[in-house]
Amino acid sequence: MFDHRIICEEGFRNVSDAGEVTGFEFLARLPYYRGLGLSMVENLAVTVDGEEIPREDVRFSVRGRSWTLDELETCYDDRWNFGEKATITVKRAGGLPAGRHKLKLAERLRISYLPFVPTTTFETELELAA
Repeated sequence: MFDHRIICEEGFRNVSDAGEVTGFEFLARLPYYRGLGLSMVENLAVTVDGEEIPREDVRFSVRGRSWTLDELETCYDDRWNFGEKATITVKRAGGLPAGRHKLKLAERLRISYLPFVPTTTFETELELAA
């Protein structure tokens, strides 16, 4: 429904820990008209420049809390609200070089009243500043 708004234009950057670039992050929204409990987020598949990122290298953060995708499966006390921008962080030594990158996100969400688990995908190009 809101698949064209999944990946936000702002917030695409490399991340560092103790002065070392350890990956990159971007902002994403929920493509569903209601919020969902975090345990209902079954997968967030990230692809950058045609390379699929392993599930264990993806982190999800909202309101100052972070989880691995496996940890989301048992997170029953928090939600991802409609319109809320979550930070998706990808562990990748050295991050990404400056310039344009093709970013794809596929969100697999368990919706309580649907007899199937839909995956909503969006792909865009974003500029990573130097």
